[in-house]
Amino acid sequence: MIPFLIGLGVVIVIVVIILLFVIGIYNGLVAKRVRCENGWSQIDVQLKRRYDLIPNLVETVKGYATHEKETLQSVIQARQQAIDADSVADQGQAEGFLTAALGKLFALSEAYPDLKANQNFMQLQEELTSTENKIGFARQHYNDTVSRYNTECQKFPSNIVAGMFNFQQREFFEVEDAAQREAPKVQF
Repeated sequence: MIPFLIGLGVVIVIVVIILLFVIGIYNGLVAKRVRCENGWSQIDVQLKRRYDLIPNLVETVKGYATHEKETLQSVIQARQQAIDADSVADQGQAEGFLTAALGKLFALSEAYPDLKANQNFMQLQEELTSTENKIGFARQHYNDTVSRYNTECQKFPSNIVAGMFNFQQREFFEVEDAAQREAPKVQF
């Protein structure tokens, strides 16, 4: 009877240790998944700020460049596509289009010296530039957290726990437009 109780005690201790180990891995995966969601929400906050600045910028440019309707329309359309994006991949592609459209809009300021000197335009351009930097940092943070989460989902033994509890890997926020990956060309 005593050897049976000792054997049962050993089995119970082993089961408790394994259970605690699985709970630890599970909680670690949950924490990393929440960090990914937080990282994405930080991108979302900065994108919302960017989307709110764009109509003001378009209105300011409209007053100076009335015959540039195609450029203004492309900015408005690209903004709406970015707002409507559903997945991380769609968001990355839409952001690429929006960045290109904004680049064309800022290029207009070179053709209109009065616009370039306009205080409101300069302030909006500065705010948008600051927001772009914040978006860049938020994207980097998101991709770093996704990398840690995806790595944990693939490592042994956490991959077993991830599979048991259906932890899905996350998509990275990537630039879809190859032209945006190239370094800008500087000519003197």
